[in-house]
Amino acid sequence: MTVTASSISRKLLMTLLGWTVALVIAFPVIWMVLTSFKSETEAISRVPHLFARASLDNYVAVQEQAKYLRFAWNSIVVSLGSTLLALLLAVPAAYSMAFAPTRRTRSTLLWMLSTKMMPAVGVLVPVYLFFRDIGLLDTRTGLLLVDALGNLPIVIWMLYIFFKEVPREVLEAARMDGAGPLREVYNLLLPLSMPGIVSTSLLAVILTWNEAFWSLTLTTSKAAPLTAFIASFSSPEGLFYAKLSAASTMAIAPIVVLGWASQKQLVRGLTFGAVK
Repeated sequence: MTVTASSISRKLLMTLLGWTVALVIAFPVIWMVLTSFKSETEAISRVPHLFARASLDNYVAVQEQAKYLRFAWNSIVVSLGSTLLALLLAVPAAYSMAFAPTRRTRSTLLWMLSTKMMPAVGVLVPVYLFFRDIGLLDTRTGLLLVDALGNLPIVIWMLYIFFKEVPREVLEAARMDGAGPLREVYNLLLPLSMPGIVSTSLLAVILTWNEAFWSLTLTTSKAAPLTAFIASFSSPEGLFYAKLSAASTMAIAPIVVLGWASQKQLVRGLTFGAVK
């Protein structure tokens, strides 16, 4: 097969375009990481210091001012707990909608998804008062419940799509062998849909890890996650950009590492069923 000059040029152009877009998207994160190693004077300088004298002083100061590990532990517990709860609720709902649909199934799915378009501040007062009355303010349990219910529409939608890709004949054969709904789900549906479940779980963890509105509203100190950890470096005295950048870098580092390590599973799950 002959490779023409035009095809090589087109490939190089697309590669260059791809790298340009990637650098534009990644630049704010790269600049934040670089700023975290600068002094406060260099961070606010009008003349950018791209390769300033690197120092870990900001990270030491951040750790002394606020206990990073306590905030990180809260984020881990809330992210994993809310994702597990959302899956426990979403699996039977998606199974019912995928394999026993009714006339209102589509409408119900669209209604669930439409709830994500409502601003969270619209339900702030009733949620806050309800949590206050039942004693869930500034608790990991309360934040876990809010995040799980907030992610539930997306989790149900994704699982519904993945379950629809599973051949009905497989489940019908299991029923003919005497398998009940629980065995169908546990022994057949979940293993066959595992790539989609993994990608859904990863997405739910990322969404919960990055959630800030409810974290700042419903927690103060005991259950505050890393989003509150970042916000604590904004004070009436002003913004300390270098320390804020260090805190932000420490907050996003775990989820970036998780996303990088699981990118193959995430892509595989999101494309599950696209090609039969």
